Amino acid sequence: MKEIMLGNEAVARGAYEAGVKFVSSYPGTPSTEITETIAGYKEVSCEWAPNEKVGAEAAIGCSIRGGRAMTCMKHVGMNVCADPLFTVSYSGVNGGLVFCVADDPGMHSSQNEQDSRHYARSSKVPMFEPSDSEECRAFTKYAFEFSEKYDTPVIIRLHTRVSHSRSIVDVTDPSQIVIKDYVKDPKKYVMMPANAITKHVVVEKRTAQIIEDCDRDLSTGLHKVEYNDRKLGIITAGASYQYVKDAVPSASVFKLGMVWPLPEKQIREFAANVERLVIVEELDPFLETEIKAMGIECEGKELFTLLGEYSARLVKSVLSEEPLPEASIDTSKLPTPPGRPPVLCAGCPHKGLFLALHRLKVNVTGDIGCYTLGALPPMQAVDAVICMGASVGMAHGFDKATDGEASRNTVGVIGDSTFLHSGITNLMNAVYNQSAMTLVILDNSITGMTGHQQNPSTGKNIRLEAAPAVSLELLCQSVGVLPENIRVVDPVETYECEKIIKEELSKDQVSVVIARRPCALIPTGRAVKGINAEVDYEKCKKCGACARIMCPALILDENKMPVIDTESCNNCGLCVNVCKFGALTKGEQ
Repeated sequence: MKEIMLGNEAVARGAYEAGVKFVSSYPGTPSTEITETIAGYKEVSCEWAPNEKVGAEAAIGCSIRGGRAMTCMKHVGMNVCADPLFTVSYSGVNGGLVFCVADDPGMHSSQNEQDSRHYARSSKVPMFEPSDSEECRAFTKYAFEFSEKYDTPVIIRLHTRVSHSRSIVDVTDPSQIVIKDYVKDPKKYVMMPANAITKHVVVEKRTAQIIEDCDRDLSTGLHKVEYNDRKLGIITAGASYQYVKDAVPSASVFKLGMVWPLPEKQIREFAANVERLVIVEELDPFLETEIKAMGIECEGKELFTLLGEYSARLVKSVLSEEPLPEASIDTSKLPTPPGRPPVLCAGCPHKGLFLALHRLKVNVTGDIGCYTLGALPPMQAVDAVICMGASVGMAHGFDKATDGEASRNTVGVIGDSTFLHSGITNLMNAVYNQSAMTLVILDNSITGMTGHQQNPSTGKNIRLEAAPAVSLELLCQSVGVLPENIRVVDPVETYECEKIIKEELSKDQVSVVIARRPCALIPTGRAVKGINAEVDYEKCKKCGACARIMCPALILDENKMPVIDTESCNNCGLCVNVCKFGALTKGEQ
């Protein structure tokens, strides 16, 4: 049976068809839909983990016990789970074990353009790279067999265009879920130095065996050689293969399905059969470096950029002698469209809090989430963002850099899901080392930026079933924050937020302000349809304060009077709170 699927959906289907028993992941664009799709297969045990390291370790445990397991993440999530990845490469597996990582060339929703292929090489773990949805299904299914055959975890590498593009998939019946026997074997699974030393030898032999088998073409279906015009030969993989086929269909192509380890014998044979060899790959010159190390002459990054996504047009402009097609529309005569800076949603609970921080003129260490937009107008409050959980550590660092003086005007800001991901340990460290920092936890009752996934504080699991909910207040107390230093505010009450944060900044211990209001896009955060903020035009002084909060649901008309968009207004009350003249009121609810 054939279906049209996203690449991510096809990965989930492949795992299901392979008889995967357990999937544990943390959501991260562009990987999120893999685990969300798996949740629809009731036979599979599936969960959102608090972070990628936890998800990986849970999957490793299932594998050692004998079940096939998978963990999924975006590229920066692989940094978080690198510790268990490197060591399970030594210990090997029992049930098949797959790590699925989705890179984000172009940084559509990420803070860097990290190339995850380096993890395969440095951890000595095989990495498959599909180029369309059918390969996503087939490669994932095969990865579990490969994992058990070679006693190794396997990494599936995706990227945004493969994850989020749809193509035809050949759906087959799922295999029965089988739990293999577990035999106690400390020499295999306990990686103390004496055992690890002998296991490193095994890992190197395993890599050599995979290369040898691949060169004898035993890795069926992974690599594909297409000989056409031999004046130009291209080695490529993943989405770049699609660009190459569109741009230069006449070229000979070696499409790699496994990008680590590389099939050296096959690459040499292909290189010997073409006049000019070019490597087409996004991000780092990973394949190019390895192929040049083989002593094979080739071209690569001297022709192409290290930055961003590629396209068929880009590849054609470099490798084809044919002129690029003319644009179907002459855009030179079109008016320049107005700028559309990203803004927080109408009714977003974060905005009032950030407006308060802006008025306080404090330093703000931010974190990863929708609230990173707090760096932009009208809030312009966030000063630094690095990675998940870093806001807490950076605020503590501000305190230590100035012997406590910075704590009088420094606030760390983190979301509820991100706090549970990797903020807790930083908060514990700040308390333990006697910081005086103030942390604001933006509790919007959901993991917002990646599409409203549940987390341990929401009271629901991945399948929206009731689950125990972590209390952020009690959790903060448990790591040493004094109860009197934990405050809860409604972020829409922006002036009340300003007052409370100012009070907490005056303290000499760690303090936490929990800004609690549900995300405007989830059911508990939405206003009743038809209930909106209302304008009393007789009271309006045309001061423009309401417009300056840049709410998408409020604009000024030609007379500088506020107009409410009743379709998007969430009746949150922020505009009401900033109006000094009572011209705006909340609708009846």
